[in-house]
Amino acid sequence: MANPTRSLLQPVSKGQMDTQMTEVQHFKVGTMKIEIHPTREAAGKSAALTARKILLAIGHIRDSIPVIFATGASQFAMLESLTAMSDCPWNQVEGFHLDEYVGIDPKHPASFRRYLREKLTEKVPLREFHEIDGSHPDPENVCASYAEKLGSADPLLCFLGIGENGHLAFNDPGVADFNDPLNVKVVALDAVSRQQQVAEGWFKTLQDTPEDAITVTMPALYRVPRLIVSVPGERKAAIMRRTIQEPISTNCPSTILRTHPDATVYLDLDSSAQLEGILF
Repeated sequence: MANPTRSLLQPVSKGQMDTQMTEVQHFKVGTMKIEIHPTREAAGKSAALTARKILLAIGHIRDSIPVIFATGASQFAMLESLTAMSDCPWNQVEGFHLDEYVGIDPKHPASFRRYLREKLTEKVPLREFHEIDGSHPDPENVCASYAEKLGSADPLLCFLGIGENGHLAFNDPGVADFNDPLNVKVVALDAVSRQQQVAEGWFKTLQDTPEDAITVTMPALYRVPRLIVSVPGERKAAIMRRTIQEPISTNCPSTILRTHPDATVYLDLDSSAQLEGILF
């Protein structure tokens, strides 16, 4: 991965924004591109249109299109738009997902396997989809097997969100490693990450939320050449400010996006609310 020790905040173009904004605002911080849209739905549609363009381009030169899909509330609008695009080369897409809770039943409402079945694989005819078996009795074996499949596929596109603590996948600040020797690992989830799952309605209480998860690691994500990062909603405003302003470190893992060669972050007015005076 790129050297994460220095901040790459650079001067950016100015934009005039208010609650009546109808045009997309474009900015760049380091190498990270940012689009600010008037609504969550508009941001999701733009992310989906970009993904469609990438999938079609790859599909012209490859039989298989390996893609990693994110889950969570941040992906709702994007996935709704993307799965409605029938001209995407779905029958060429080899899908993976980012993470799964350890010990969760695949039928549980918060299971990411269930999420992706309902919002992706039951809607479009993917060539293949590889699930992370979070209910397997040997999570370490699951990690090794999944890492092998991921490495063999060498994904070309990854959808991401950013957690309220800056996590990418479930690489929370306490476990994120920019030079991780593993591609997939078991991690302990921190209190902020678990509380976010409660706030988004996936679990009733913090005590109901699993303490561990299986996740794709930071280097494995960083190696993917195209990242589409959807970050809508007011709960993400503070972490977007931190992502842009803080020194690049695992204290806020999402700061590393500022060095990725092709990462685009899609925001709405709510998630960009704390960027006034920083970007515009």
